[in-house]
Amino acid sequence: MTLYEFNSLSLKDKQVVVWERGVFLDNYLTKKTRTNCYAIDKFFVEVHYNAEQNTITDVTAFKSGHNLDKYSSLKI
Repeated sequence: MTLYEFNSLSLKDKQVVVWERGVFLDNYLTKKTRTNCYAIDKFFVEVHYNAEQNTITDVTAFKSGHNLDKYSSLKI
């Protein structure tokens, strides 16, 4: 699956693809949100949860960039 194909899916279908094909990498927590990062083929996917309501609010995909920075343990 390509990034373009993934981005053209509905939110529900994106969730299905993440659960079936995604490899969990890490998560990022704040008081209000929880974000899990997964790898699928040659791109990454973030699943955003509302911690207060325990619901998925968004699923976003990307190949590189600042979205990966929050998962790095290296602080410069």
